[in-house]
Amino acid sequence: MKRKIITTGDGSKTIQIEDWDEQYHSVHGAIQEANHVFIKHGLHHICNTDMLEVATNKNQQNIPEISILEIGFGTGLNTFITALEAHKLGIKIDYVGVEAYPVATNEVNQLNYAELIQKEASEMFNKLHEVPWEEQFEISPSFLLTKRQQFFSEIKDQSSFDLIYFDAFGARVQPDLWTEAIFDIMYHALKSNGVLVTYSAKGSVRRAMQAVGFTVERLEGPPGKREMLRASKAE
Repeated sequence: MKRKIITTGDGSKTIQIEDWDEQYHSVHGAIQEANHVFIKHGLHHICNTDMLEVATNKNQQNIPEISILEIGFGTGLNTFITALEAHKLGIKIDYVGVEAYPVATNEVNQLNYAELIQKEASEMFNKLHEVPWEEQFEISPSFLLTKRQQFFSEIKDQSSFDLIYFDAFGARVQPDLWTEAIFDIMYHALKSNGVLVTYSAKGSVRRAMQAVGFTVERLEGPPGKREMLRASKAE
């Protein structure tokens, strides 16, 4: 399928799949969407609860630790912002990004996220894409990354994650990624009291989440969207 790099409403780039008229991020602003959906209503929400585990690092300092699963590693934007936030928040994040079809290097090289977010972190952004798949790497002292190339339906994790970023292509073009079967996999991958956030607010998506046991909230959406969803796995 034909792909091209486009500029979104906040000046940040994303990839458009022309045959689908679908983008990796919101045309109203890729960075704005990531910050609103996944950081504000996902990561910051988790950090404001009592759900954090305490990890002991090599210096014997107790720091909170969060495990995150990203459904749709894609351009690495959500991963990049999360890695920067881990340092700001004084937490440690063990991050797993799942992607069936990795973005090509020539496309990554055209993305301007580091330039717009934190220029001195451009090396970190490149590293996210350069490290091999299927292995865990320390991107920074506060951020561990494992990239897994697999279909979402193949995920077998059980009670492993505090937070899921569900950032698959929209249900309009890939409805099979927004079914009860997929959300059942997500439900079981989360720890008790874990949370899933997504940009989608479709009624069919909300009902699929509820059908597998999630408690679902409608929240204010990012620029260009009225609502988004946050789903919680009750203890």
